[in-house]
Amino acid sequence: MKILRIVTLLALAALVSCGETGSQKVPGADIVITNAKIWTGDPEKPWVEAMAIQDEYIVQTGTNAEVSHLVEAAAEVIDAPEGIVVPGFIDSHVHFLDGGFALSSVKLRDALTKAEFVARIATYANTLMPGDWILNGDWDHKNWGGELPRHDWVDEVTPNNPLLINRLDGHMLLANAAAMKLANITADTPDVAGGKIVRDADGNPTGIFKDNAMDLVLRAVPTPTAAQLDAALKAASEYTASHGVTSVHDMSDWQSLATFRRAAAKSSLKTRIYQSVPLRDWRRLAKEVELNGDGDHWLKIGGLKGFMDGSLGSHTAAFFQPFTDAPSDRGFFINEATDMANWITSADQAGLHVLVHAIGDRAISTLLDIYADIDALDDPLAEYGKRDRRFRIEHAQHIAPQDFKRFADLNVIASMQPYHAIDDGRWAEEVIGPERAKSTYAFKSLLDAGANVAFGSDWYVAPPIPLTGIYAAVTRSTLDGEHPDGWVPEEKISVEDALTAYTRTAAYASFDENVKGQLKPGLLADFIILDKNLLEIAPENIRNVRVMRTVVGGETIFQRKSRR
Repeated sequence: MKILRIVTLLALAALVSCGETGSQKVPGADIVITNAKIWTGDPEKPWVEAMAIQDEYIVQTGTNAEVSHLVEAAAEVIDAPEGIVVPGFIDSHVHFLDGGFALSSVKLRDALTKAEFVARIATYANTLMPGDWILNGDWDHKNWGGELPRHDWVDEVTPNNPLLINRLDGHMLLANAAAMKLANITADTPDVAGGKIVRDADGNPTGIFKDNAMDLVLRAVPTPTAAQLDAALKAASEYTASHGVTSVHDMSDWQSLATFRRAAAKSSLKTRIYQSVPLRDWRRLAKEVELNGDGDHWLKIGGLKGFMDGSLGSHTAAFFQPFTDAPSDRGFFINEATDMANWITSADQAGLHVLVHAIGDRAISTLLDIYADIDALDDPLAEYGKRDRRFRIEHAQHIAPQDFKRFADLNVIASMQPYHAIDDGRWAEEVIGPERAKSTYAFKSLLDAGANVAFGSDWYVAPPIPLTGIYAAVTRSTLDGEHPDGWVPEEKISVEDALTAYTRTAAYASFDENVKGQLKPGLLADFIILDKNLLEIAPENIRNVRVMRTVVGGETIFQRKSRR
């Protein structure tokens, strides 16, 4: 039925392009946009001034004259002479429900001192009932000089509430004494592989847990109710829609999938979702796809998310050479390379899509080796030649220079988050030195090598605001204002390249390039209207551009009331 529907709409699009066929007139469109500057994302027809939509799909693009016969009968005509119309943004890496929960939690990302950090937690704790957990937070110890927080900083202001708040990269947690007591954490609790419990000189936990060690405390957090999860989804969708996001690639778990399915069953999803589940669960996902298929244009499954290493800010990313500021430390693998190779090979043989987090150069290079070994195998699922696997590396932050071309040669998608460049760029050279920094967040080097680069945010870790991401990729001006001409400026890219990474290539990264990511007949009518033309204004002003309207499948899900 879905295939028939698409074929019918494509036939209608072809009919519309002719205006009339014999005496049969084409029915009017539901929405017609006129007098606009429409960047389609289609290399063969990048600019049009009008677009017609019927039901969920685009049926015609072109000049005002070419769609004029559809205007009179249209349900809505949008006259858009100002700003620009672009495809809906696709955020290629989010933790969607976590982001929704974080919207109502304590905000610590911009706490600049220890005192401010503690004061914000105290204020938030006073709004809670005894026993309520304090979660999320997104703190950054670099803001106050790099000292890691400890539970004794916050125990006095959270006597009645267990606290478990994450560093903004999601690879470190701070637990207060109440949370550690509930999780049965003591000085005798052993460390775990792929993680670290930070301890004081006497061996007592300070409250900081890194990577796999975070699970020791997370197990004590109560499971959210269905109502709480549904509310987080609603909040996340409304917030991201206000920033022009129409689709996301969600990196989470089966609980999230159940939440998305509840919404889909009620036809209440407003954001299109490509859902990934943990790589180690490849057997369960393979069975799920076999029994129920991979979903539809609203909710699609088939992706598996794995981890090679941790993060730069937590000193858990895996590098060939030691950290500049910690000469005895070069990070670590969260999962052993042999385990990753086995999981990825098995998942690939099941026909599933593999997406793996890798940040340090050693992690990235090792993962590329695994992908190359699989790509070289005889493939029974490939009908002709090499199979179109589209392996992904999530983050791909610190790439060894010799590995850029390997992304292109293996068709490995670099799924990157440009906001991290202007955030980490404040302090990254202290951690890895200026030489390794030259190939950090190397958007242009990857594009020049012929690789596919898809952009996202990593929300909750970073703001889910594509316009800020485009600003970051184009200017590389760090958040502290210390690099007005750009941090590692040779890695700046054009606005059009950044737009492409948030639209057409992001759709390609989920095997959806024939469904969305461009504005052309036969594709889904997912688009946004911005108040200024990104390709005409000064790059430093891009972050001030506002989304005026967000449309998903022909339905307006966000509209700003005023241009001011």
